[in-house]
Amino acid sequence: MAPNVLRVGVVDGSQPCSYREGGAWQGLAVRLWSQIAQRERIPYVLQPMPSIRAMLEATRKGGLDVAVECINLSPDRLRRYRFSLPFQEDGQALMVISNPFSLGQAFLSALFSGTLLRLLLVTLVLTLALTGSVWWVEEQPERRAMGWRQQLRGFSRVFAVMVTGSGDDAVVTTSRGRALVLLAYLVRLIVSAVLVGFLTVELVQEAQGRAGRRVQRLSDLAGLRVGLKPGTVSETLVHEINRSSGTDQAVIVPIARIDQALNALGREQIDVMLADELQLRYLIASNQSPNIIPVLAIQGIRPELQGFALSPSLPADLVRRIDLAISELKRSGVVQDLHRQALAGSEELNQDSRNGD
Repeated sequence: MAPNVLRVGVVDGSQPCSYREGGAWQGLAVRLWSQIAQRERIPYVLQPMPSIRAMLEATRKGGLDVAVECINLSPDRLRRYRFSLPFQEDGQALMVISNPFSLGQAFLSALFSGTLLRLLLVTLVLTLALTGSVWWVEEQPERRAMGWRQQLRGFSRVFAVMVTGSGDDAVVTTSRGRALVLLAYLVRLIVSAVLVGFLTVELVQEAQGRAGRRVQRLSDLAGLRVGLKPGTVSETLVHEINRSSGTDQAVIVPIARIDQALNALGREQIDVMLADELQLRYLIASNQSPNIIPVLAIQGIRPELQGFALSPSLPADLVRRIDLAISELKRSGVVQDLHRQALAGSEELNQDSRNGD
């Protein structure tokens, strides 16, 4: 290898930051480094590493020149390693999945919620008001001679027309009456749209609430099986929680690749998944299983800056060029675009898979 060619470490299975797909390295961090290297004309060769911890140690000991990943700049790491200018900020999050009956339970809760009942009551009052208006506008002289039972039957027929929209020719003959029927039609459209939107939002929120009630605080991890990638700040966080939780401790279950987390949750191999929030949002967006409903129970845990790790022996002038390139790419919106494309790509992949099914 030529002496000026940088040895750049990458870790597989860290979607959407770095992963190997179709024989090529992909991901937000990989693409960002590629743009930096192209911009500064830095020759490099990628070297796969087994974990972030191993990659950081190789960088510190001179086995690598650059570690390309969304590496959290935690206080402990800042004391031990050399980093580039941060290019983004992210926190940890906890992901759980809803049980198969959550949607049914959420639907029943939505049906009997006070908001829905008030909405239906308002709809009923509006419909009765429109029915009374049509009844008044379409009043026939002979109606005064009818008994109250016949009038009630006639009113009920007008009410049915206002609710269903069919059969208006039999009860409406004036232009004012038809205008009121049209108004009732518009009310039905608006109410239907509001009901669909309300039930959809209520179902999602209720399902998320039921899934997340088991884990509301980090202390709730005690006694649970926590999936995480080895060598990450997530592992450090669980060790800290265990040191302060006494006898009932969280059980760490190593997950080699982030994209294996949903499968592990679905098979009940783990109870929760702890990782960077960006990674978990990527998983939620790319979820292809209709039987698994992943939700974030806790978000924004310990937000930290993220950047690349650099070898202590890397020349200061080269480090300065790398930092300036990161700064300029952040200011021009390239980093934000890469972040957005990473999540959008997972959604497109999910949609393409469903269309293929």
